[in-house]
Amino acid sequence: MLELAGLSVAYGRRRALDDVTLRVDAGEIVTLLGANGSGKSTTLRAISGLLTPARGRVRYEGRDVTGWRADAAVTAGVGHVPEGREIFAEFTVLDNLLVGAHTVPRRQVAGRLHEAFQLFPVLGERRRQRAGTLSGGEQQMLAIARALMARPRLLLLDEPSLGLAPMLTREILRVVRRINERGVAVLLVEQNARAALRLAARGYVLETGRIVAAGSASELARDGRIRAAYLGGPAGPPRWGTEP
Repeated sequence: MLELAGLSVAYGRRRALDDVTLRVDAGEIVTLLGANGSGKSTTLRAISGLLTPARGRVRYEGRDVTGWRADAAVTAGVGHVPEGREIFAEFTVLDNLLVGAHTVPRRQVAGRLHEAFQLFPVLGERRRQRAGTLSGGEQQMLAIARALMARPRLLLLDEPSLGLAPMLTREILRVVRRINERGVAVLLVEQNARAALRLAARGYVLETGRIVAAGSASELARDGRIRAAYLGGPAGPPRWGTEP
């Protein structure tokens, strides 16, 4: 479904991504791990058209879409839930969802709202409430629901548990699994590496803009270096090999 090949992104003279290659298959959850500043958010922004790569290629469903516009990505079936949620605080819950439905034919909007409220019942209860008055967990639910209004086939999730209590984190990640079970592929950036590796089929590790490890989630979870860096376990010899 998604392939990045040799992707590089620069902010002025600083290179944020350097020769990043990864893939997400249809119906798959893939996680992207790394410390703050490693390039994870930049990767998602380059995929969704918010940044233009300096080098390399982005292919989506077999098409070269390198440098496409963000609105074209949404229309093609790519949803992006950014770090920090970026909801419209002064809008109501309902109005935020309607913003997410701007590409949806009017006759289908009511059905999409029904789906959103089924997935997140609390949003239905608070549809007339200003989004800025919601709790952090409810705002994250709203950000995900807004992206789902366009029925993406690929969902880019950037730190969905950021700032949330453990119970809410578990709830959000359970919803991510439910979304995936509906056939939506997910590329997940998540600070809770342990939870992300339990959820995902495969993963990649970014360090200073470069992929330094890749493999199945179980392989990465067993790797000594990754355990020490992200899972709080003892270090040991690496047990992964970089995927082709």
